[in-house]
Amino acid sequence: MAKTPLWIKNNVPPSDCSKSLGLMEVETIGKVRDFHKTFEEYAPTPLVALDALAKEFGVGGIYIKDESPRFGLNAFKGLGASFALAAFIAQTVGCSVWDLDAKTMTSPEMREKLGDFTFYATTDGNHGRAVAWAATKIGQKSVIYMPKGCPEVKLENIKKEGGQGFITDQNYDDTIRATVELAEKTPRAVIVQDTAWEGYTDIPGWIMQGYAVMALEACDQLREQGVKPTHMFIQAGTGAFAGSAQGVVANYYGNDAPTTFVVEPPAADCYYRTIKKGDGSVVNVSVDDYTIMQGLACGEPNPISWDILRNKSSYFVVIEDELAARGVRVLGNPLPGDDRVISGESGASAMGFLTELLTSPEMAELRKEAGIDKDSRILLFSTEGDTDPENYRKIVWEGLYPSV
Repeated sequence: MAKTPLWIKNNVPPSDCSKSLGLMEVETIGKVRDFHKTFEEYAPTPLVALDALAKEFGVGGIYIKDESPRFGLNAFKGLGASFALAAFIAQTVGCSVWDLDAKTMTSPEMREKLGDFTFYATTDGNHGRAVAWAATKIGQKSVIYMPKGCPEVKLENIKKEGGQGFITDQNYDDTIRATVELAEKTPRAVIVQDTAWEGYTDIPGWIMQGYAVMALEACDQLREQGVKPTHMFIQAGTGAFAGSAQGVVANYYGNDAPTTFVVEPPAADCYYRTIKKGDGSVVNVSVDDYTIMQGLACGEPNPISWDILRNKSSYFVVIEDELAARGVRVLGNPLPGDDRVISGESGASAMGFLTELLTSPEMAELRKEAGIDKDSRILLFSTEGDTDPENYRKIVWEGLYPSV
């Protein structure tokens, strides 16, 4: 049985986040989307209205962005990897990234002008697959390292995209450090990571701008339906996705932005602990315990994302694996009239928490405080499909990680 989620209201003193928030300006992300549109694989992913589920739970609407079709990669990560590599190319050859399109950046002429590079990344699977895909498109090598516990199927997917891939015996954050050390010993190597640290902010910022296209699409799709979200639920690993989504939504809606919940697993609750500490300094977590939310098993906050989330997000939540599994089942087995969304364990985590928030008597206080009622319109993001098909089947077919 799932434990009642931990939650805390954000009372951290505000700071000047204008620089980080400025990366997510709507006009800028619109230009990033124009870049993505030059790829033949590009299409806006569906924003699925779960009307029957909303009625069942007594709210005005539930809308979830389904990223499983994105670029044929079964996750949203290609948005970040492709734009980051484009920005790197532009910086290296001395042109504007806005002058690049898919045809130009993948051309033999650009390949010759750029020379040979090797792109390194650490991943639980989705980011590494996207980096390998983007690197192969521009005729470059990629070397991808994965933390312990990652399934072989994700490693094979990286190799199928043209990358070299390895599973280590370390956790995610330690694997990043080992990857950086290896890259530093390799001539013309480039780290492509969606977390940032001192002296390494350009590429993570570009990746986040790529991710932000997903949120901009969602805002535009909601507007086309005449809907303004009142609440948003986003999951956080390093926080790169969460920060990008929060940044776009804050810029898009201004003072009328939705109330945001940030969801994490207990094995990697660095944002929750940071908020709980309350003074604005970051708390890093050593991730040693297993979680099915592998894409969220990151114990060190992305400082760009933290800059945005500490100023714009309202609540930080910790959920057990059982609720993430419930989210997988709810989305994969919809009520009559709703479309099915195939979502992986990390991608479904926010939905799992939402189901608990809207139904549990223990969550009544939070529902009231956050203003969730019959008129609430709620936005979520399923950031991945069934990237581990065997585990997905065990959850859906066999009831792995029951929540009741």
